Amino acid sequence: MSDQASTTTSHLRAVRLWLFAAAAMIFLTLVVGGATRLTESGLSIVEWKPVTGVLPPLSQAEWQTEFTKYQAIPQYRERNAGMSLDDFKTIYYWEWSHRLLARSTGAVFLLPFLVFLWRGWIPPRLKTRLWIIFGAGAALGAVGWWMVSSGLAGSARVSVSQYRLAFHLTLACAIYAAVLWTAQGLARQGGGAPRRMRITSLAIVFLVLLQIYLGALVAGLDAGLVYNTWPLIDGAFVPDAARLWFETPWWRNLFENTLTVQFDHRMVAYTIWLVAIFHLRDGWRLRYAARSALLVAILVTLQALLGIVTLLHQTPLHLALAHQFMAIVVFTAAVVHAERLSTRAPG
Repeated sequence: MSDQASTTTSHLRAVRLWLFAAAAMIFLTLVVGGATRLTESGLSIVEWKPVTGVLPPLSQAEWQTEFTKYQAIPQYRERNAGMSLDDFKTIYYWEWSHRLLARSTGAVFLLPFLVFLWRGWIPPRLKTRLWIIFGAGAALGAVGWWMVSSGLAGSARVSVSQYRLAFHLTLACAIYAAVLWTAQGLARQGGGAPRRMRITSLAIVFLVLLQIYLGALVAGLDAGLVYNTWPLIDGAFVPDAARLWFETPWWRNLFENTLTVQFDHRMVAYTIWLVAIFHLRDGWRLRYAARSALLVAILVTLQALLGIVTLLHQTPLHLALAHQFMAIVVFTAAVVHAERLSTRAPG
């Protein structure tokens, strides 16, 4: 191998490791963000200070000031009236940690990216894609504040809008998938799988992303606290249409009717499982695809079982956290598997 080829290979390896580090940071941010939502901590910081907000309150007076601001919003008055300052610090640190991780992830992505661009280590075909990913990440911060603002002073809500929560989470997952796919794509060239396998692997990725979106709606509506039976929901496998579609206009049922939202979440879960099993049958015939297809099918099955257990126990915090964590694990496995089966042009 020539010195030039060796140098290029080492450069690509460095770029790939950087992207995997950024993906790991996004993964951690997603997990902490889920915990922030489940502990109802997301509204504890009522201002968006991208620079000065890096530091938490450092004195008792600063803590009291932040607590006073929180006491002015509906969530405190209607759900947490009488909360102590120490209890406020707990939810504050969840939200602060989530925001700090998001900021740190942006730095982990941008600073090495600029260095690699300066040194000419980024393949030309990736430059535009990586700038788009960075732009989407910057927009995600604004979307996060847009989400939080839906539950602050002047609003009648005691939690963030489920519409904005679902959009924020789905955009974060899409960015995560793009970073992971790009990093994985630098590992090798060539390859590819039969067309049907490529299509079903991508279908699993998009179905899991849709399921994460629906899961955010379930969380935003606290829909997991109602209809805690399985396999029946509201007394039937398929509830009465009059109960599923009573909101007007009809489309609001898809986002605001707790029965419809939870029913959709269940139906998509069944669909993902069936597609994963069908895909595994095809993958078993290809030695290089069998293991990852089996892993995806196993993880999908475990996640479905965990979802059922979580529902039957009325979503206790530890099970809900585990369910959200597993959702990101399933999504990760599905993205990596689909990328492995994709066809890439050499060079």
